[in-house]
Amino acid sequence: MNDKQKAPVVIIGIGEIGSVMARGFLRTGRSVIPVTRNMDLAQQAELAPEPEAVIVAVGETALPEILSNMPDVWKDRLILIQNELLPKDWQAFDLEPTVISVWFEKKKGQDVKVVVPSPIYGQHAKLLAEALAELDIPTEVLTDYDQLVFELLRKNYYILTSNIAGLKYGGTVGELWANHQDFVGRILAEIQQVQEYLLGEKIDNNALTCAMLVAFEGDPDHGCMGRSAPARLQRVLAIAEEAGLTLPTLESLAS
Repeated sequence: MNDKQKAPVVIIGIGEIGSVMARGFLRTGRSVIPVTRNMDLAQQAELAPEPEAVIVAVGETALPEILSNMPDVWKDRLILIQNELLPKDWQAFDLEPTVISVWFEKKKGQDVKVVVPSPIYGQHAKLLAEALAELDIPTEVLTDYDQLVFELLRKNYYILTSNIAGLKYGGTVGELWANHQDFVGRILAEIQQVQEYLLGEKIDNNALTCAMLVAFEGDPDHGCMGRSAPARLQRVLAIAEEAGLTLPTLESLAS
């Protein structure tokens, strides 16, 4: 297949990150087929039954519905990019997707801002890395599944800690760690419990905290409290209730 015959890439969800992915693939010479929420996935799969990859770029809360309705012809071509992602989220649908832990930010009216290289694992890892390289977005192609799990936990630590702590202190991640380490430590201990419940095994809190701090250092001026912070806190507390966990620090922030 020559460059003019490259298979297209489907992108489900054309938000800020989905648009970045689209731009990268267009620069590699591939056509991009956008699929929005009001489009029927089955119909789109009939129109494009053999894409090179299918990027699911919807938010984390919309992911289960999208995966449950995923056409069979697309299931072995998936790339997932969501925050708060763990293996259970795709194993529930008997899928083996390519997964990227996204460590670059794209806000409306602003260019891409990189925090640290984004790790990618799966059969389409090289394909995605090449597309992002066209935009000077660094990635790391992983070869070990356990590495992927660690990186997903690292991102969850970062997102949940910064967002939830930001509900109390606001500010940046650099300020958060410089001024409120004891508070952050208590939050991390409670997030650890929730992540262990979701993963179904023990995790190394110290190693993950150190990895999270590398990301803090990558962009110390990153704001803590995004608009999703209150919803993230409520999701964590709902999971804790389901698991029978008591999280006094997080519960105090919700009261």
